[in-house]
Amino acid sequence: MSPVVVPPVGARIRQARTARGMSLRGLAREIGVSASLISQIETGKSQPSVSTLYAITTVLSIPVESLFDAEGETARTPATAAVGAPPDTVLHALAAFAADPDRRIGPLVGGGEREVLELDSGVVWERLGHVPGADVDFLRVTYRPGGTSSSAGGLMRHPGTEYGYLTSGELVLTLGFEEHVIRPGDAVCFESTTPHRYRNDGSEPAVGVWFVFSMG
Repeated sequence: MSPVVVPPVGARIRQARTARGMSLRGLAREIGVSASLISQIETGKSQPSVSTLYAITTVLSIPVESLFDAEGETARTPATAAVGAPPDTVLHALAAFAADPDRRIGPLVGGGEREVLELDSGVVWERLGHVPGADVDFLRVTYRPGGTSSSAGGLMRHPGTEYGYLTSGELVLTLGFEEHVIRPGDAVCFESTTPHRYRNDGSEPAVGVWFVFSMG
């Protein structure tokens, strides 16, 4: 049984943006990217990098966790029901973007049942579980060779705290003004508001388990 690959995040992002009355250019300006990039993400022509995804969800006040939700009959932002969108777009996105805070993932999630989110620049997130009311991303993260959390090479920052444990491969973590090489068995923990970036300079995938606690 293959993991469940969630549809592109663009429809969910566009829905949250329009529900808040924010223009495409306004969102682009807030996170410091081009309007054309936001347009490509919303239309599914491009996937966001990890850093861009966190920046977008922070500005729109939607949890990253909600991008994985794969049940329900209506896609919702935290405070607003789905606004007008082409029916085919809605139908395509419903399975992944129903942000239902009462939905439990687990207690057992088989290897072939994990929901998978393919991000830009060689990064894959697999959702490992979710307890309603907990603002935490519980993920198996893979950085493919050459993969990085920021396709533009910049550092990212977002609300919360993250904990990571690497099981295979090797990652370079830039944290503030320092670089750390993470090897199998190593763990990291830091405030996510500290500018940071992960990259895989090796020839094999770097795989680990990450917890990211969202705040405010």
